[in-house]
Amino acid sequence: MNRRAFISFFRSTSSTLRNRGFATFCPRKHPQINLQMDSPYVPTDFKPFRLGLVQLLSGMDKMDNLKNARTKVLEAAKNGANIVVLPEIFNSPYSVAHFREYAEDFVTTSHSPSYDALSQMAKDAKVYLFGGSIVELDNDKVYNTALVFSPDGSLLGKHRKMHLFDVDIPNGIRFIESEVLSPGNAMTMVQTEFGKFGMGICYDIRFPELAMIAARNGCAGMIYPSAFNTTTGPLHWELLARSRAVDNQIFVALCSPARNMDASYHAYGHSMAVDPYGKILAEAQEGPAIIYADINPTTMEVCRRAIPLYTQRRFDMYTQVQEQEASKENRGKQ
Repeated sequence: MNRRAFISFFRSTSSTLRNRGFATFCPRKHPQINLQMDSPYVPTDFKPFRLGLVQLLSGMDKMDNLKNARTKVLEAAKNGANIVVLPEIFNSPYSVAHFREYAEDFVTTSHSPSYDALSQMAKDAKVYLFGGSIVELDNDKVYNTALVFSPDGSLLGKHRKMHLFDVDIPNGIRFIESEVLSPGNAMTMVQTEFGKFGMGICYDIRFPELAMIAARNGCAGMIYPSAFNTTTGPLHWELLARSRAVDNQIFVALCSPARNMDASYHAYGHSMAVDPYGKILAEAQEGPAIIYADINPTTMEVCRRAIPLYTQRRFDMYTQVQEQEASKENRGKQ
């Protein structure tokens, strides 16, 4: 293919993507890969940054947990992290029996210890802080909620866990979040100066639609504060992280609590960052740790150009999935 044909091909590809609703995937310069024109494959606002994942060991004392989180967030920032992530339910025990006890109302009240602490951490560290998740109380309903703060301490986004962890694995684990928690009813995408990121919490990662929709809407990655256990973790933790990354050719981050064998719930650990190829960029072990990954848009550009899923998807066929589900629902109502 000569140079003129090459450029014509990419211009045609860009037009096709825009016509199919991918307006957020606009051209972005990547001279380091020697392209002679802008790329349609990378979100225009996606910039290089350092990601820090804080794998915390939490206990029963909420204020001690918050102090520990603050120390580690500041440490991550000192080591160059621009975006820092905390684990799921990092400020309390991960236990259905304790959710309501530790819940905080940060919607109708003027003071919430965890909300205030996270806001101040982000401001003092001058980072975008994906504050793991905490238990939220709103009109007597309890939610597993993730808060995201900007470097000036203001709230950027809030995600309530949409899919509740209700499982009963023979000879493994039984955990029914819905005994106390209510599900969230909204997807969350957060805009930062380094790009846009989708959010999910733990069990949400098993439902690929969230990551797919986020990627279609210009998100550079998905961030999942998570607390898989020692039954489901060895089976699916790495598999799901790499699958969501490869499915959508995006970056994926999972941030877990450290494993505490004295607690009633044994977290898997192994926080990790994965690139669009499914390559693990960084991974913790079971204990407390901070891991870092340098995220570069060029990796996404090269991956999407080499394996061009974005021009090969058959959206003309995928509507059948929705139509079939609607048909099932209609039959059920008859």
